Amino acid sequence: MTAPRPAPNHPALVALFRALGSPHAAAALSLTIFGVAFATPLIRSILGWSGLIGVVAALVPLAALVVIARWDTIEWHGLLPVSILVFVGWCLLSTFWTDHQWITLSSSLYQIAFAFLGLAVALTRDMIQIVRSVGTVLRAFLSLSLVVEVLSGLILDVPFGFMGVDGNIALGGPIQGIFGSRNTLGFMALIGLLTFIIEWRTRSTTRGVMAFSLAIGAASLGLSQSPVTLLVAIALGLAGLALYGLRQAPADLRRALQWGLAALTAIALLSTYLARMRVLSLLNAGSEFEYRYLLWFQAWTLAPIRGLEGWGWSGLWQDVPPYTYINNVLVRAHESALNAFVDVYLQIGLVGLVAFIALLVLAFVRSWLLASNRRTVTYTWPALVLVALIATSAAESFILIEGGWLLLVVCAVKASQNMSWRTRLRSGPKPPVPVE
Repeated sequence: MTAPRPAPNHPALVALFRALGSPHAAAALSLTIFGVAFATPLIRSILGWSGLIGVVAALVPLAALVVIARWDTIEWHGLLPVSILVFVGWCLLSTFWTDHQWITLSSSLYQIAFAFLGLAVALTRDMIQIVRSVGTVLRAFLSLSLVVEVLSGLILDVPFGFMGVDGNIALGGPIQGIFGSRNTLGFMALIGLLTFIIEWRTRSTTRGVMAFSLAIGAASLGLSQSPVTLLVAIALGLAGLALYGLRQAPADLRRALQWGLAALTAIALLSTYLARMRVLSLLNAGSEFEYRYLLWFQAWTLAPIRGLEGWGWSGLWQDVPPYTYINNVLVRAHESALNAFVDVYLQIGLVGLVAFIALLVLAFVRSWLLASNRRTVTYTWPALVLVALIATSAAESFILIEGGWLLLVVCAVKASQNMSWRTRLRSGPKPPVPVE
């Protein structure tokens, strides 16, 4: 139990808190947060970094006010999961040993801002409301992406250079829409399709909206022509089938099935790694992944120079060492290592990598156990979103920043609300049953 929120005395403050504490305010906040997080490439292309930072800076205090106004209705008043606190704290601590303190400090604060926004969503909305918010935002953004591509490639036949849109839709792709890259568009389309299916299972949308949603999701996924997303889609499909089987299995068999599934997954991952060249050849994605391999090799070469603590957190790469060294060698400029684990190792060292892996493992295990044991279908959403995020992390660093980081925090917090060891400690032992 926590102390109740102090009530304001001034009539204007009472009216303000009543408005901010309404379900409509929480719904609007959730839509705005997901909208800003998913549209960061578009906002940067139009307003620049200063405009994006201004939008986020305005959103954080608004989210804080909504959380305070709804404090008495929040079921769980705990802090962020310890794993998130450790990872974010280590990123912030890297300010003390990096050679570019201001970049590391500002990048850490930017990361903390999105973590707080994710916490605000997780605390003020339940699971089905979060699914509906994500579905509404992605329906709008995937539709907008296709509209932009049609305007550029078919109607005006002019590239939109400020957005990086080449207008390749007439050729069947690849397209990127408003998301900055085809891999990000493919990932968003994949999350959208998952979310639309959950909405359909929970009868949250009409049949017409459902058909439209699946159509734009499938079109965006196909036109992105992203080999990364193809691999993630395979992983997500297999995870979905496994989760469906576990949910249908008798409760007394699930533990054995979980361990068997874990062993089978480990064997599959090892086999895929050993036969990786054959897999890439079958996917006809050799050049794409070979270039990534060169990038990873350069990053992995520089990471051991500061192997324990890293070069300092930056999130997206800046024009400072060691990123300038890597980009100069590869000629083409990059904003990340295109691999979340390599990026974490390079930026915050081995300690940060261990903290990041612990965060992913705890969030995934908790959400997976909830999804396989709770009958409500909405519990499958965070588990499968985490599968998509983790699988994408092998070829993109999307999970470390902005929309990907926000999704990770939301999923981790919602899983922790139901399976946190601190909740069990606070609740204490169950009272003994009286003997008659």
